[in-house]
Amino acid sequence: MSRNRPRRVVALALTTLLALAACGAPDDEPVATTGEQAGSTVINTSPDQKRIRSTKVDAIAAKVPAAVAADGRLNVGISAGTTPPLYFRADDDRTLIGAEPDIAQLVADVLGLELDLQPTSWDNLFLAVRSGQNEVGFSNITVTEERKDIYDFATYRVDSLGWEVRIDGGIDKIEKPADIAGLNVSVGSGTNQEEVLLRWDAQNKAAGLAPVNITYYQTSTDYQLALLSGRIDAYFGPNPSVAYHAAVSGKTKVVGLVPGGGEVPAQIATMTQKGNGFAEALSEALNAVIQDGTYAQVLARWGLGDEAIPTSQVNPPGLPRS
Repeated sequence: MSRNRPRRVVALALTTLLALAACGAPDDEPVATTGEQAGSTVINTSPDQKRIRSTKVDAIAAKVPAAVAADGRLNVGISAGTTPPLYFRADDDRTLIGAEPDIAQLVADVLGLELDLQPTSWDNLFLAVRSGQNEVGFSNITVTEERKDIYDFATYRVDSLGWEVRIDGGIDKIEKPADIAGLNVSVGSGTNQEEVLLRWDAQNKAAGLAPVNITYYQTSTDYQLALLSGRIDAYFGPNPSVAYHAAVSGKTKVVGLVPGGGEVPAQIATMTQKGNGFAEALSEALNAVIQDGTYAQVLARWGLGDEAIPTSQVNPPGLPRS
C-alpha cells in the first residue's frame, strides 16, 4: 500500500477485513481521532493509537538478561516497509502502527520495559538482531530450521500465506502446485513464501508441467500495480497483507491459503540473538498476555484472530532446510 492512503478508505477496508476474519474488536476499543465507524467498531489509523496494554509480571521481568534490562528499554527491530495490518504508517506518515508493534508493546509491558521501535530494512533486521544491535525482531518472521542455527525464537502467531489475484483475472482457486503451472507470479525475495513457491515450481517441472515465471518487485506498491495491470497473474504473500490489500483495493481477491511451509505448518515468532538467554522470558511474556486476554484483543483489532496460537513456544520445529 502507498503510505499516502485516504484515511476513510483504510478504515472501511480494515473494518471489512475484521468482519471477514469473524473477529470483533474488544468492547473497550478506544474511539479513534480518525477513522470510520461501522456498527460499534472504530478503526484507529491516527498516530495516537491508545494501544491495548498489559501489566508487568515481576517473576517474568526478573528473567530478562541484564544486558537487555540495563537501559529499561526493549529495542525492537521492525521492518520499515508498509505491510498493513502488520506494520505501516499512521495518518501522520511517521508513526509505526499495526499488529506487530501492538504485540511488541504487550511483551514490553510484561517485561517492565519501555518499547523502542527501530524500523529498518528486512535484510538489515536479521543482521541487527544477530549482532545484538536490536534485542529482538518483531516483523512477521517465520521460524525455520536454518534461522534457528543463528537465532532463538518465541512464537506468537500461525504463519499462513495467501494467493492474491485480480477479481477479473479468471483465476478462482489456487490450492496446489499444478494450479500455478505456467502463471506469471510475484513473490518477495528472501522470504519464506519464496521458498514455498520455488518448491512448488520444482514439483511442477518434475511432473512435466509448465514452469512458473517469477517476477520480483522492490515494494508492495510495485507488485500491486503489476497485478492490476495484468503484468502478473498472482501474488503470493503473507495472508494478513494480501487480505488487507484485497479489502482496500476492491479489485483483487484471495483465492487460496497455504500453511507457512506449503505442506508444513509454521509459526511466526519474535527473534533474538542465539544463546543470549532472552527467548524464555519472551515466550513467558507472550503466554502471560495470551492468558490475560490482551493478546486476543490485539489480534481481533487487526483482523488476525484466526492466526492465534494457544501457547507460545521457544524454538519449536521450524520449516525444513531448503
